[in-house]
Amino acid sequence: MMTMMTKIWTNFLILGLLALVSRPLWAQTADDPCHRVDFDGAAFTVCEADAGDDLRLWWNDPSGQLIGTPERLEGQLGSDEVLGFAMNAGMYHSDRRPVGLYVEKGQQERPIVTSEGPGNFGLLPNGVFCIAPDRLTVMESRSFNADPPTCTYATQSGPMLVIDGTLHPKFLPDSDSLNIRNGVGVSADGKHAWFAISETPVNFHLFARLFRDELGARNALYFDGKISRLVDPSENRADFGLPMGPIVGLVRPKPAPAE
Repeated sequence: MMTMMTKIWTNFLILGLLALVSRPLWAQTADDPCHRVDFDGAAFTVCEADAGDDLRLWWNDPSGQLIGTPERLEGQLGSDEVLGFAMNAGMYHSDRRPVGLYVEKGQQERPIVTSEGPGNFGLLPNGVFCIAPDRLTVMESRSFNADPPTCTYATQSGPMLVIDGTLHPKFLPDSDSLNIRNGVGVSADGKHAWFAISETPVNFHLFARLFRDELGARNALYFDGKISRLVDPSENRADFGLPMGPIVGLVRPKPAPAE
């Protein structure tokens, strides 16, 4: 028969094990740039980065071959580097060429497109996400084209989700166009960026409000839907799907081995 002390310790151990088992997979640690956000009845994963962090864009490898997959992306990193997170970063043609502007390591590889057109990309205003050494910017494409800032990396996509604190005028609160969606938003001072992907299908209006009302983004840009993918090594997450075109990701120094 258990003594009272034995029962207390048994119950304590059971509660401890239950706490470990019930810990959600999305629970954030200090080193994890991604975390879960619940907003207006929908779940999202949000990954964060600051200006000055090692944010990069990838499309093709040095031999001109498409990178496209998490496995090939890992192969682009140095031996002393690890991936913090990555996601698709802009719309692309069937051959994975970016639809609009694409800048990598300061070199423009695809030109900007400012004309209205079919599909979400042509739902003006669309925009450009620009990574500079000391600033992260989301800017409406025609404004960008009129006075281009210097970008180490840049990708064009569309539509804009949030424009100077206002939602895109074509978004409807009750729209039944629902998809898994991903995009990026930046703070007013350009020092912080949020990269979000919905875990369930949502409409544009809800997705845009996530950036403006929950995250505090002054400007935000839609990357894509249906094919949206996230790679989050800290959670052993690498979403399946077709090879991606442009990819954005955070690179970090590889941790020193434990002694």
